[in-house]
Amino acid sequence: MAALLHDLIFESAGRFPSHTALKYKESTLTYVQLSERVERFSQSLLSIGIEKYDRIAIYLPKCLESVVAIFGASAAGVVFVPINPALKPHQVSHILLDCDARILISTRSKYRTLEPALAYCVALQAIILIDGCDDLDVRDISQRLLSWDDLLGISHPSGSRKVIDADIASLVYTSGSTGEPKGVILSHRNMVTGAKSVAQYLKNGSSDRILAVLPLSFDYGMSQLTTAFLVGACVVLINYLLPMEVLNTLAKEGITGLAAVPPLWNLLVQLPWPGEAAEHLRYITSSGGAVPVETTELLRQILPSTEIFLMYGLTEAFRSTYLPPDQVQRRPTSIGKAIPNVEVLVLKPNGTPCTVDEPGELVHRGSLVAMGYWNDVRATEGRFRPIPNRVEALPSREIAVWSGDIVKMDSEGYLYFIGRNDDLIKTSGYRVSPNEIEEVFYGSGLVSEVVALGIPHTTLGQSIALVAVPKPDREVTGDGLINACKKRLAGYMIPAVIEFRTTIPSNPNGKIDRKRLALEMMESVSE
Repeated sequence: MAALLHDLIFESAGRFPSHTALKYKESTLTYVQLSERVERFSQSLLSIGIEKYDRIAIYLPKCLESVVAIFGASAAGVVFVPINPALKPHQVSHILLDCDARILISTRSKYRTLEPALAYCVALQAIILIDGCDDLDVRDISQRLLSWDDLLGISHPSGSRKVIDADIASLVYTSGSTGEPKGVILSHRNMVTGAKSVAQYLKNGSSDRILAVLPLSFDYGMSQLTTAFLVGACVVLINYLLPMEVLNTLAKEGITGLAAVPPLWNLLVQLPWPGEAAEHLRYITSSGGAVPVETTELLRQILPSTEIFLMYGLTEAFRSTYLPPDQVQRRPTSIGKAIPNVEVLVLKPNGTPCTVDEPGELVHRGSLVAMGYWNDVRATEGRFRPIPNRVEALPSREIAVWSGDIVKMDSEGYLYFIGRNDDLIKTSGYRVSPNEIEEVFYGSGLVSEVVALGIPHTTLGQSIALVAVPKPDREVTGDGLINACKKRLAGYMIPAVIEFRTTIPSNPNGKIDRKRLALEMMESVSE
């Protein structure tokens, strides 16, 4: 069984040589073809003198080349750094500088937007453009500019580089909810173990066709590749503009597995699903936040024969928990229990276990725990810490990841997400979960999206603000929305401010951008 990330492809090429591994638009690659391209890219990196552990930044939309670059870098023993294509030049340059990237792989159009910032990226030795570079003016940059074909045409040395499962495979930059994004260091062991664990409970097999809608810079998006390649399944790549494109692709491609984040599920349940969209859909998954109960119920109605997996994870530990489909109706707000080969604990600040239904910090232990944050000892020591009172006779202490997420565990061991330490609203002496408020307003049937936030207040500590998107067929006022929900809310949980919008801003991974919303609401309230 594969121990290294690139071996997921190489081993499936041996078992399923003619199976389609990857499809993008009208282009397809079998496992043998994909393995050959990965090997060729790997050899090309060795030919131009890239050293082990050098960083290669991949700033591309989902395409065949982005997948080849990821796994080819892995095979060459270098560290791939996937960058979300939605990021702006200053965000990209921060990542390039932070990790001292030696190579950047991108497109002509993205190169043009980045060009002014690249002069400051002194570690960059080469820029590879997948769509050619013949007519570009490169007089003002010091880096070597190559086309993708130029790179692959360089003479290839024989041999390979020794790679083991404890080696660094990737730096995945978090979305940066507070401060600049940090690079989470993932080993081959982290990523391969995660693929095996997730594929186990999703029951992935070689007949699966998985639609990749999430960015490959998002650990949840990368998981669609690793779980598929582990079992010889097919991944269909899509860069969509409108949610309806996702539904049409489900029908056209006979998709069996789809992963998305809650904001996308909230949109998809409002659309008319083509009859063929659900015909082959064996399972769907959601992570990256709480799915409203109303959305889950609509998904159950739309997809009566499809298994629904509600999941929770964090980049620092890949995936942590999942709720089995047979529990979704019974406990739709739960994030489930630990995934295979993982232990999840609910602990107090002093490291002692919380009692049943007592809120505490989710702490994750096991082989999925990342290696820390790149070039940031202080942040690493704050998030990656030993668990007190474990086996004292061990000569070294196991490091777990303290998530910063507040959860509680019921008497049957199921976990419930309450909120992040920094997202909880502190009002009138109470600690209030935004999710708890949001769930009530979703339940009114009047809004399609809603976000609860804490806004600084001189006497309350924080007051509660609500940002909501009314359903298209409903006329909603602030008073009307409050009246529909106040019977289900304690007095201190009723929002002081409600603002209606047509859309809710999201971060590049598609999750709700709470930091941006809070700043905008603070500015609005102060005016």
